[in-house]
Amino acid sequence: MIAFFDALRHWLDAIPHLGTSLAIAYVLYLLGLIGWIMLQKREPVATLSWILSLAALPYIGLFIYYLLGPQKVKRQRLRRGRSRSGMEHYSSVCPPDADCTELAAIGQATTGLAPSSATEVEWLVDGAATYAALLEAIAEARDHVNLEYYIFEPDHTGTAVRDALVAAAQRGVQVRLLLDAVGAGNIRAAFLKPLLEAGGEAVWFHPRQLLKPFKRPWLNLRTHRKLVVIDGLLAFTGGINITDEENEQRDPNAYRDLHMRLRGHVVRSLQLVFMEDWLYASGQEAQQFDQARLWPRETPSRDDGSINAQVLVSGPDSGWETIHRLHVAAIHEAKHRVWLVTPYFVPGEAARMALTSAALGGLEVRLLVPKMSDSWFVTQAARSYFDELLQAGVKIYEYGPRMLHTKAFIADDEVCIVGTANFDHRSFRLNFELSMLLRDKDRVAELAGILDHEFDSATRVHNERNRGLWRHRLPEAFARLASPLL
Repeated sequence: MIAFFDALRHWLDAIPHLGTSLAIAYVLYLLGLIGWIMLQKREPVATLSWILSLAALPYIGLFIYYLLGPQKVKRQRLRRGRSRSGMEHYSSVCPPDADCTELAAIGQATTGLAPSSATEVEWLVDGAATYAALLEAIAEARDHVNLEYYIFEPDHTGTAVRDALVAAAQRGVQVRLLLDAVGAGNIRAAFLKPLLEAGGEAVWFHPRQLLKPFKRPWLNLRTHRKLVVIDGLLAFTGGINITDEENEQRDPNAYRDLHMRLRGHVVRSLQLVFMEDWLYASGQEAQQFDQARLWPRETPSRDDGSINAQVLVSGPDSGWETIHRLHVAAIHEAKHRVWLVTPYFVPGEAARMALTSAALGGLEVRLLVPKMSDSWFVTQAARSYFDELLQAGVKIYEYGPRMLHTKAFIADDEVCIVGTANFDHRSFRLNFELSMLLRDKDRVAELAGILDHEFDSATRVHNERNRGLWRHRLPEAFARLASPLL
């Protein structure tokens, strides 16, 4: 007993020294962490937000930053390897006969993908029409089907697509399925087994590495792309995933969304995007693939297409934020209208300034967002920007009751950008995204007609809206404060 009290007395005497040691360790921890975060060279607001958040959560914050903090992905070797895929003559320079506008030049300079053309662009509204067109195209595939999806659920819709791929593989078509390890996390080996047994291939993008020592997990860096390339001649892309949640034939409250089907020379760029992602995720080499099959000779030339089209890609493997940059540049170039439709609206300073400047300059600026998105936090963050936009003259609409998932942008009568990217920090900086830049009056007119219907079905937001302190203003302010971390 005496020994116990002696040990207790010594422990109590050591508490002041222990406290000093912990304080010194905490200061060293903070200094090291601040230096590490600052070296990431992110936006000052985001950097300060992370520093303050981690300072308020000692040690636990470090674990959160380790899981979700900014990360860089090095894929330069894949772009250097384009020569091995037979694309170096196409993707390196803007051809002298192309109409290289400033937007096209920016897109090429930041992605290496030159302006191209399409012979056909068809808008597909909602999931049922998209899935019907996709299943038909898979059934008609002769050589290969390459698919990349963020969300692919093993539900009725996902099973129908899986079965179509199995049937294609059984008749000798090469099937490659690239799935995001988080977005398609509900898929199990048993679901993919029929496809693999039929000769198809399936690869996971950024598998979770929580149990691997000394390897940061890729929880925050996802492929958000939705892309299908069939026989190197036909492609699908846009906002629609493979899930019953986007199939109005299965769910009357399915997401409202937009997709597109393309043919023409631009499919070569989309094929290249898929192959770079496939090589990166699978670890395979370009030399393993039959180039004649990937780039068929019957692909229309650039001169065959009357629709100016260019592929835009962005992700954490590039610091240029191409899709973000192209939106801002197109807003600055616009002369009479800017329409923006997005499910998640968390703009950075450059985009916010561009939108308000356009409205203040007399342009018709419209913004359409969901009345309530599938993320309460993002909805509050979006609404925190409304006051400034409304004061500048931006017309804001909220779509509901269905969740609006369309990602579309129109500038004047000739330019539109449609794809997978939301108008927020995550899409512009963290996710691997894919959008199409089109310059064509007919396609833009068709898209404007679709969006006009959405605006007519939405509620206009006005300055005098009722906004209580606890229910609206404080949650919006808090969400906005954390928006750089979203």
